Amino acid sequence: MKKLILSFCLLFVAATATNTLSAQIEKGAKIEFAKQTHDYGSIKYDADPYCTFEFKNTGNEPLIISNAKGSCGCTVPEWSKEPIAPGATGSIRVKYDTKRPGPINKSITIDSNAINEPMKVIKITGEVGAAPESVTPVNNSGAPIGN
Repeated sequence: MKKLILSFCLLFVAATATNTLSAQIEKGAKIEFAKQTHDYGSIKYDADPYCTFEFKNTGNEPLIISNAKGSCGCTVPEWSKEPIAPGATGSIRVKYDTKRPGPINKSITIDSNAINEPMKVIKITGEVGAAPESVTPVNNSGAPIGN
């Protein structure tokens, strides 16, 4: 009889410990970015406008990015609409209009089903150089056209 009571007690303790551990493990997608800011540095006017932000789903359910929006029309993100499986990686490609001379300080807001950061903000920074001076077209005689 003592063995039976002891067995039930051990079984009860084991079941309670398992339930407690299961409650501590959160279910859901989690998003982790390799970098949160991309610095273009000093780039030329009309240079390559793209940068990429890599991320990983470190959760235990598929990650779905429902929206990504730039802080203005000059910053345009592109992303996969397909769910990212647990452990898999994905990316957000950002295009910045490099025909705007001056400093770059823009943000991209990402909405997802991630339980750790359902709304995540990533940033781009840098400086676009001045536009090249326009060249006045000339005719064969060397005189400017249109005068």
